[in-house]
Amino acid sequence: MSGMVQQRTLFGRDLEIASQYSPEVAASLYLGDRLDLLRSIPDGAASLIVTSPPYNLGKDYEDEVGIGEYIEGQAETIAEAVRICAEDGSICWQVGNYVENGEIMPLDIVLYPVFRAHGLKLRNRIVWHFGHGLHCSNRFSGRYEVILWFTKSDSYHFDLDAVRVPQKYPGKKHYKGPKAGQLSGNPDGKNPSDVWIMPNVKANHCEKTEHPCQFPIALIERLVLALTEPGDLVVDPYIGVGTTAAAAVLNGRRAAGADIMPKYLEIARERVRQAAAGTLPRRPLDKPIYNPSLPNGGHR
Repeated sequence: MSGMVQQRTLFGRDLEIASQYSPEVAASLYLGDRLDLLRSIPDGAASLIVTSPPYNLGKDYEDEVGIGEYIEGQAETIAEAVRICAEDGSICWQVGNYVENGEIMPLDIVLYPVFRAHGLKLRNRIVWHFGHGLHCSNRFSGRYEVILWFTKSDSYHFDLDAVRVPQKYPGKKHYKGPKAGQLSGNPDGKNPSDVWIMPNVKANHCEKTEHPCQFPIALIERLVLALTEPGDLVVDPYIGVGTTAAAAVLNGRRAAGADIMPKYLEIARERVRQAAAGTLPRRPLDKPIYNPSLPNGGHR
C-alpha cells in the first residue's frame, strides 16, 4: 500500500502506518480534512472516537468563525463519529472554553445538544484539572477542561479494573458490623472518579512538541484502557501530533486520525513509531503529581 511505513513493534510484528484508512494496519494517519477520513471508515468500525477539536481561537490550524458556523462544523464531525461508532462503543469530546472579548463560552455546554440529538447518552462529564496556564487579571484563571463521555447504547464496554488508582487509605478495614476486620476498599485500587488531576503539556513537559495545544498521553490512555479492548479501533478526527494514536498503539489498539497540517502529521508519525518501539517520551499514567513540599516532590 502506498504511504506505508514499516517498523518492528512491541507487538512482535511490523508496524504499518497508512496514509489512508485501512483496517489492516496499526495506524492510519491521513493528511487532509477529518470528514474525508471519517467517511472512509465503515459503519460501526470504531470502539472509541476521542478527540480534542479546535476551540475556534484562530490557531494556525483553524480559521476563527462565528460560533454558529463553528457548531455546524462540529455537528458534521459528530454525525460521522456517531455513524462509525460501534453499538457498544464510546465517543469522548475533550473541550475547553471559547473566549471572545473576555467572555467565555463553555464548549461542552454548547455541544451537548448536538450529541443528544443523535440519541447518545452522557455517562460522565469528566473534569480535567491542571495546575498551569494563562494568568488572568479580570477573571479567575482557567485551570480545567472537560471530557464529555457518551455511549451509543446502554450496553457499552467499561473496564474499571484497567484504570483503578491507589486507595487513599490502603489497608483500611471495617471496624464494626458484619464486615469488621475486612478491607473496606478494593485492594486493587479505587475508581479514579470524574475529576482527573494531570499536568498539561507545557514547555518543560517531557511530551512537548511544537503543537500549541497538545494534551497529555495519560489523559487519552485512561479512556483507551477503560473503554476499549486490545485490537479495537480508536479514531481521532483531529489527530494533531498523534497523542491519541500513540496512546492507542502503546496499549495494543489500532488508531486512525486526520490533520490538515503536514508538520503536525509528520510529528504524529514519529511519535507512533516511538510508541511502538517503546522509546516515546511520556509521563506515565500512574506518576504522582509533583508536590514541592514533599521529599523528592512526592514521586515514588
